[in-house]
Amino acid sequence: MAKSSILVAGAGGRMGKAVVAEVLRTPGATLAGGFERPDGPDIGKDIGVLAGLDAIGLAVEDAAARGLKRAGALIDFTSPGASVENARAAAAAGVAHVIGTTGFSDADDAAIAEAAEKTPIVKSGNMSLGVNLLAALVEDAARRLDDNFDIEIFEAHHRAKADAPSGTALMLGAAAARGRGVDLGEKAAGMAGSRAGARKAGDIGFSVFRGGGVVGEHTVSFAAMEEVISLSHTAIDRTLFARGAVAAARWAAGRAPGLYSMRDVLGL
Repeated sequence: MAKSSILVAGAGGRMGKAVVAEVLRTPGATLAGGFERPDGPDIGKDIGVLAGLDAIGLAVEDAAARGLKRAGALIDFTSPGASVENARAAAAAGVAHVIGTTGFSDADDAAIAEAAEKTPIVKSGNMSLGVNLLAALVEDAARRLDDNFDIEIFEAHHRAKADAPSGTALMLGAAAARGRGVDLGEKAAGMAGSRAGARKAGDIGFSVFRGGGVVGEHTVSFAAMEEVISLSHTAIDRTLFARGAVAAARWAAGRAPGLYSMRDVLGL
């Protein structure tokens, strides 16, 4: 795999720090730098020190522009608005963009798809191998199990997570919907904007827990009257998301423009 120079958005955030550390310990990858919002408290700090490592002589910048000139790929775990802005900047610079942000609106998704016409973008609700394998298994199970099996997706995260259901839960819901050959928007239950009340046959239900420091737990249950089949994944350390994002950045750098997912990166 070719050597990749990677720029990190939100370098002072929890995931930004994890990504910086992962880039620095990945053979064949180099750190192009990192940036924060212009009024961020970490502007000017050494990126290595900020990530809990030795100083590396690179300071956190206040915009993407300078870093994009040095980078082959940008990794982005920020916020929907920031990620859309970063997608446009990466597209203008011809730099691959890896997006692990969740909580996008339809308009945000349309803007990212437009940017992907000019540069490769890998966008996923979850960057881990395990979760993407789980999604493939969920799709296959949903294809094989009829409406006698209700589908319920439970997810748990730390108290500070803003979006609910999580991007991963929605990704799993979309996988279940593909397996059933239905539209998730029409079958979703138990989430904001969806139909309330008792579950109906064929529904794809969502349940959410927020509290403490839970990194991430997801379980998809297929429940019939006589049996329940559950598929689950537990994230123990954020390092797995950073590792997946770095792999995605190295995979995407120099690739043809387009909107890709981690399933493309992992060949699932």
